[in-house]
Amino acid sequence: MEIDEILCDVRAFNLPTKNAIYLWGYNHSGQTAREGANDFGQLGDGTEERSKHPKKVKSLKTEYVKSVSCGAHCTAAIAEPRENDGTISTSRLWIWGQNQGSNLPRLFWGAFPPNTVICQVSCGAVHVVALSENGLLQSWGYNDYGQLGRGVTSEGLQGAWVLMAYAKFPDEPPELVKIGQVACGEYHTAAISEDGDVYTWGLGSMGQLGHCSLQSGDKELLPRRVVALDGLSVKDVACGGVHTCALTTKGALYTWGGGQAGQLGLGPQNAHFSCVPDASNMMLRNLPVLVLLDSVQLVTCGHSHTLVSMRDGRIYGWGYNSYGQATNHKSSYTWFPSPVDWCVGEVKRLAAGGGRSAVLTAAHTLKELCEFRLAESVNLSNCFMIADAASRTGADSLAHLCERYREHLLEQGNLENEEEECNT
Repeated sequence: MEIDEILCDVRAFNLPTKNAIYLWGYNHSGQTAREGANDFGQLGDGTEERSKHPKKVKSLKTEYVKSVSCGAHCTAAIAEPRENDGTISTSRLWIWGQNQGSNLPRLFWGAFPPNTVICQVSCGAVHVVALSENGLLQSWGYNDYGQLGRGVTSEGLQGAWVLMAYAKFPDEPPELVKIGQVACGEYHTAAISEDGDVYTWGLGSMGQLGHCSLQSGDKELLPRRVVALDGLSVKDVACGGVHTCALTTKGALYTWGGGQAGQLGLGPQNAHFSCVPDASNMMLRNLPVLVLLDSVQLVTCGHSHTLVSMRDGRIYGWGYNSYGQATNHKSSYTWFPSPVDWCVGEVKRLAAGGGRSAVLTAAHTLKELCEFRLAESVNLSNCFMIADAASRTGADSLAHLCERYREHLLEQGNLENEEEECNT
């Protein structure tokens, strides 16, 4: 099975391939559940029965799936019909799960005209945003915090609506902006214009919108430009639960928002960083701050942790780490970017959820494939031999894996016995 993309989110982890989507669920702790969550039909099989194994979304067997996004209780996918006479859009949106009208994937145009080409879709906790080929955004779902970007808050489920007003400055009238990328946080949204400007809206109580002040209490109801990033060309934006990251075309990474778990990469809790007077204990930063100067290639946010891959192929993570989702260090919180060495091959995709992370690599050389096979077979009796071979052949990731394995043995008091066994 050839995998093209990976995605993690609060309730599901999916692997769209050239032929199908496979879905399964997770429990609240971030560990694999005995039975995957499907309480709202987010697995797309037409039921609300849980599953502990990947299940193909059979309703999309006639579609070539291009991308997929998971929300807390819903899923959305962009797919192309396998048989197309040229009259059907090459990128159609399918939605299912909570507030999406079906437990099976259903074709959804919303406020867009039929056969609009959909470029991207992103799911938040209770809202969804889709981007069309011509740079327009439509949003639907709940709007308690203004996360739909309509200029008002509203109660109850809201239908799809195209966003037509973006504010460059608070004292200027909103205007239409062409959007190139969008990302949803838990209750906030961020988008990048074709000019490389970042716009954010929704809940901003933890500084996740990146503005000096908000126009409506702790909310921003219309998309508003993050002026602190003026002069920078941003190519990628990622949203966590209450934090946001922006990656520039030059490879610099900026973060802002809540940082109680270290997800901003700005230091330990005793630093008490804040942009709010007399509220340093809030551990928030409502203005973007430079975390990595250059060489960042990819960025993704879990609920409370952040991962980046560098141009030299290395991966760094920081934030909440109780399940090892952010870094190799054995700690509940990782406050600064720390290396991750558990993958082999060129990094193609990063994904992060509540308590887990995933990396898609392009390991295809004989050396890389051998590293994969050896990594799968490391055990108590061969880790020293494999570590020696890895160090002599430049297989850094494999050598680090064996090193951590030895550290584990040492902690368990088994190292001396194991060395004797390996020498006999």
